[in-house]
Amino acid sequence: MELRPLGRSGLQVSRLALGTMTWGRDTDEHEARDQLLAFVEQGGTLVDTADVYADGMSEQIVGRLVAEVGRDSVVVATKAVSRGGAARRFDASRGHLLRALDASLVRLGLDYVDLWQLHAWDGQTPLEETLSALDAAVASGKVRYAGISNYSGWQTAKAAALQAAKPGGSPLVSTQVEYSLLQRGIEREVVPAAADAGLGLLPWSPLGRGVLTGKYRHGTPADSRGASSHFSAFVAPYLDPSSRSVVDSVCTAAEGLGVAPLEVAIAWVRDRPGVVAPIIGARTAAQLRGALTVEDLTLPDEIVSALDEVSAPERSYPDHGWNQR
Repeated sequence: MELRPLGRSGLQVSRLALGTMTWGRDTDEHEARDQLLAFVEQGGTLVDTADVYADGMSEQIVGRLVAEVGRDSVVVATKAVSRGGAARRFDASRGHLLRALDASLVRLGLDYVDLWQLHAWDGQTPLEETLSALDAAVASGKVRYAGISNYSGWQTAKAAALQAAKPGGSPLVSTQVEYSLLQRGIEREVVPAAADAGLGLLPWSPLGRGVLTGKYRHGTPADSRGASSHFSAFVAPYLDPSSRSVVDSVCTAAEGLGVAPLEVAIAWVRDRPGVVAPIIGARTAAQLRGALTVEDLTLPDEIVSALDEVSAPERSYPDHGWNQR
């Protein structure tokens, strides 16, 4: 698998990443092992988790399986800030972050993580305090590189600028955001801010929460996320008429190319400006293997243009127009 630099850092990662949000909940350890082996065999390196995934079980499984395949074979990324079930949903205070990092390392069974990401913005904590925790984590050797996730455009620019201005500060190298043919909102402000700051984009849910696979075109499959009690509301926003027209276009392109719709959707986002590695989260190893076949696919320019047009987000003043030429 092709490697790409993560932002303006010297770290190179595979241009597809393996997401593990389902590990320990919908995906058991046996199936997770098959996923990781298939991913590594294809040259994949970047494995993404978070302290809140499956209440910490995801990190535990990642740690055990990384030990099996070899630490040097995998770039381990995790996150902190979110607090599942807590009254304060997002806590980016220095105290919480450093405690969360230590707890993540225990669950992972590692001395350090390659990429530690702030999972969300916390409006209750001064940003300077939050960023000081990143510096402390890198200085301690427990973190190699730092990134952000789910930040808006102005939040991205502010965080990156503060880090760049600090003597000896650890620069941000990445931002993990939702990005797909069904969610192109980040193109208005986040993508330009990330490009200006030298942050690599790590798109989560590149398959539009599963809708871009085409499996919802004729109803909601009983075994799908859209039919589950804890994910139906997550999928529902992408089951509207405008999304259906995008999905139909993806399926038409896939039929013409002789590939699966998910390959078209992943290839489109993988090759967008600034993107380093879409994060592929699969419930089963068979699903993951189907997604990994995208490595051999490059979309023709005319298909990219058609998909760009049918999925184009609304753009207007002030981020687009005469004043931004």
